[in-house]
Amino acid sequence: MSDCCAPKAIEPNPAGETCCPRAGGEHLLIVGGGGAAFSAALKASSLGARATIINDGLPMGGTCVNVGCVPSKTLLRAAEALHRAQSPSAFAGIETTGRLADFAAVMRQKRELVETLRQAKYADVIGHDPNITFVRGRGRLIDARMVEVNGERLSGDAVLLCTGARPAVPDISGLADVPFLTNESAFELTELPESLIVLGGRYIALECAQIFSRLGSRVTVLQRSERILPTESSGLTDELTAHLKAEGLGIVTGVAIQRVFQDGTGVAVETVVNGKRETFRASRLLVATGRTPNSDGLGLERIGVKLDAQNFILADEHLATTVLGVYAAGDVIGEPMFVYTAAYEGALAAENALAGASRKRDYTALPWVVFTDPQVAGVGLDLAQAEAAGLDGEASTLPLSQVPRAIAARDTRGFIQLIRDRKTDLLLGARILAPEGGELLMEAALAIRHGITVGALKTAFYPYLTLSEGIKLAALSFGKDVRKLSCCAA
Repeated sequence: MSDCCAPKAIEPNPAGETCCPRAGGEHLLIVGGGGAAFSAALKASSLGARATIINDGLPMGGTCVNVGCVPSKTLLRAAEALHRAQSPSAFAGIETTGRLADFAAVMRQKRELVETLRQAKYADVIGHDPNITFVRGRGRLIDARMVEVNGERLSGDAVLLCTGARPAVPDISGLADVPFLTNESAFELTELPESLIVLGGRYIALECAQIFSRLGSRVTVLQRSERILPTESSGLTDELTAHLKAEGLGIVTGVAIQRVFQDGTGVAVETVVNGKRETFRASRLLVATGRTPNSDGLGLERIGVKLDAQNFILADEHLATTVLGVYAAGDVIGEPMFVYTAAYEGALAAENALAGASRKRDYTALPWVVFTDPQVAGVGLDLAQAEAAGLDGEASTLPLSQVPRAIAARDTRGFIQLIRDRKTDLLLGARILAPEGGELLMEAALAIRHGITVGALKTAFYPYLTLSEGIKLAALSFGKDVRKLSCCAA
């Protein structure tokens, strides 16, 4: 194995260099270097084919490991540790204190984790696979079987486009003249902003807002919709809003932004809120108003690959684009934009492209989590969606104040809500607001996927005291008042 493909190399091959030429069967050309690309390459190799990953922009691993999941979740835990240390203890006789001694050290440790995982889970993985080549450079389609990179034309049997997405920048007057942050640049700061305005109210905005608030910034969230997480029920979002405000975040909804401008050493945002003009000021501005696809500059129009109105690549249920032999996967094709769905799509696209398969993508019982504290977790349908689908839906909501584990931990923020079909008793969905809500989700997801009834959940064994026991109690609360049950009772 030549040095440029050895596991020690975190960064991709030098520009213009294609190292470790492979020999073998079919050849899949992959444009992009994130979760979908690596999953596709490994699937191709397992099928006895060769794969060439062509990557530009973010380092190998793409959004998740570099500027998304990994940095945000480790920073959320760091901020949580500080928040808990600084908050009055819920337990008698215990005093805690905490302070942010070195913000740069927090960010440095985050960077070290990113580099470690990028090496271990990406560079090392393909470095040991003789069927996979990694080329650093911007790929451009010449036709449905050829990609140009670094002045060289590479031919393959199929092409997979998985170039991901980047932060969307809204068309706001004055924004281009202000040095604003996105989640990508915010995670590279070495000094904590004294104050921060966050534009947006969905998962990236809320996670970033809570990170910086708990680390010590004065944070104000400005959301265009009437609620944060506007696609979720008002009961969920209202309670989450209350918890976030209780720990000091400013959350303003129904905001129409008029313009942004530099205000001394900081930034100002002119708005109209409920018909009243109001100007918000902070030392820094973070824009978290959605994602836009990396579909430009790929030569798609040259060969006829079509895009939707938001410039996401159109891909059918088999991940095929509008051009025979060209497939697409991951964030560049739009929702759902999760690294685990991107990896699933990448592998599926590679199998369909190389093995003559015609498998369809299936997002039945797709779980998702917003990693605020408390976390928001969901799978399947909520009650409104169930009713819109013509189902006889019924919801049961169990407050965490009725879950023994939460009571013992003295943290009863949130609830567990299950949605079932009255006629069949099948579980249709779940919505959870809880400090570790994401850890409760897979039981509900598996129940939906495998047709397990709510009645079956009621009769299963759950260890006492565990948070997962809340699923059983929520199931029992269809028709029973759990306040009148003894501990461990059915």
